[in-house]
Amino acid sequence: MTERGEPPVDVAGPGEVTPEPAAPPVAAVPVAPVAIPASADVAGAVAGEGAGDGTVRHVSTWNIANVLTIARLAIVPVFTVFLFAEGEGWRLAALGVFLLASLTDQLDGWLARKYALITDFGKIADPIADKALIGAALLSLSYLGEIPWWVTLVIVAREAGVTLLRFLVIRHGVIPASYGGKVKTVLQIVAIALYIVPGVPDLIRWVAMGLALVVTVGTGADYVVRAVRLRQVARSARSR
Repeated sequence: MTERGEPPVDVAGPGEVTPEPAAPPVAAVPVAPVAIPASADVAGAVAGEGAGDGTVRHVSTWNIANVLTIARLAIVPVFTVFLFAEGEGWRLAALGVFLLASLTDQLDGWLARKYALITDFGKIADPIADKALIGAALLSLSYLGEIPWWVTLVIVAREAGVTLLRFLVIRHGVIPASYGGKVKTVLQIVAIALYIVPGVPDLIRWVAMGLALVVTVGTGADYVVRAVRLRQVARSARSR
């Protein structure tokens, strides 16, 4: 006999094995889904993996690409001072500063694309920095009597016109620099560098500057067309 409330005791006979009592069932514990913090999503986007679930990553204006663009603007006065100084050594120093500033143009664009640092500020400031460097070089060389003034006026007028147009259409959207614009900048850099270096034959200088001039005018016309299209698209979207 057993007391009330006590389970019966199973006594095994000789040679029998008493079975272990079955373990009581374990209730399933609900596990809440783990939310991935936004910082992890941002890290993935920075690494080039892209943001997930529609997360929008904010890119600071003060990133390395934009800092290089601002540095290129700051270098322009230094280049101008070196260019006006007398002596071949100063000319070579001006060439070095000019090429260094031109290199930052390629570097900041590469950094912005590779690490997703593209900002509206960069889209506007980068071409302005290019125009400041090119414009300072052309005006200085024309003042020194090495480049005809009409060449400088055509290029500077094109660059100033495109910059003004860029600000006029900014309320409709930002037009980034095109591939043709980059080719134009490279041709201008090469042509100007040939004028800075002492002793380069005039024929080589003229051929290089002629190519730069043609592409400069052509890309300027292309930019006007793109600006007009952007304005038309923006107006059409607002009228819907």
